[in-house]
Amino acid sequence: MNFLTTKIKCLALSAGLFSILFCAVNASAQESLIKKRIQERVVQGENITSIKKTPFSGLYEVQVGNKIVYTDSKARYLFIGRIIDIETRQDYTQDRIEEVSKIRFSDLPLEKAIKKVNGKGERVIAVFSDPNCGYCKRLESMLKGVDNLTVYVFPLNILSEKSRTISRNVWCSTNRTAAWNAWMIDGTPPDEASSNCVYSDEEILLLARQYEITGTPVIFFKDGSRITGMPSAEDFTDALSAIR
Repeated sequence: MNFLTTKIKCLALSAGLFSILFCAVNASAQESLIKKRIQERVVQGENITSIKKTPFSGLYEVQVGNKIVYTDSKARYLFIGRIIDIETRQDYTQDRIEEVSKIRFSDLPLEKAIKKVNGKGERVIAVFSDPNCGYCKRLESMLKGVDNLTVYVFPLNILSEKSRTISRNVWCSTNRTAAWNAWMIDGTPPDEASSNCVYSDEEILLLARQYEITGTPVIFFKDGSRITGMPSAEDFTDALSAIR
């Protein structure tokens, strides 16, 4: 290889690297502009987690917590809705929401939960549940029949003060699992807790805020994915079976 050929290749490589660097800097500036405008005009006080360009008609995805919205390159227009491929029926927005809504299961303070074990209990889920939530009671009845399952129940007292009273009475019971099942499945209220029993639901309430849980029930699987609301038995079984 002669000197001229080598020089040309080096110049071409340098130009390529410069182009990549320029594009990266330009993209970063674009995302900063979008973030500034959306932060100032749309989501004051909320945290913009990420901004990235999508492959769809120049749209940019803006992630605010666990929510996804879209905007143009100048952040002039805001698009709230879903991107769906009408040929394949794939819901790209739902896929992203599920991805950004995942948690690290290992971060859950399981010592604050009521533990229930069916069979060997090799499969594990966590459930945020209000003791006065009708759908939560239906979920408990469904989970009762699922074999080889460990359930960590986090009482999330958001419906009324009565919810907190029931959760405190359950937590202060000698057998929390039995007391919770008796209330949620059979409708038998727990015995009143003694005045010296220490109970606090503050950490669970903070967790719910962190994970953007606004209603119950919410189910978390071992891979961090979640189901919000009462699933059908088939949907729950499919989601549980998909976890490896």
